[in-house]
Amino acid sequence: MTTLRLLPWTTPEGKPCYLSTDNDESRLSLLADDVEAAQLHSGEQVLAGAKAVLADAKAGERAVRFALTRAAESLGDVLRIAASRGARIQMTDCRTGPSQTGAD
Repeated sequence: MTTLRLLPWTTPEGKPCYLSTDNDESRLSLLADDVEAAQLHSGEQVLAGAKAVLADAKAGERAVRFALTRAAESLGDVLRIAASRGARIQMTDCRTGPSQTGAD
């Protein structure tokens, strides 16, 4: 069954992009994986920078606004990645059926 993967980028108009594939090793799937990894790494750096700005009592409004803007962008990226991965986990669960945990 072919699934739709929410990609970690949008169209120039801001609309979501999807990939229709069953191959997690396709070139576009691997590119999306790389973009997600880069976005997560960037988010870690933005978080560290934002914490540093917030810890600096002398940080001015411009620095705080910059840190908050970057943090909001990173949060948007992370939420998009979470939605994409959550949808793929649900599709995997649908294909394999209920898990056998032994707890009823």
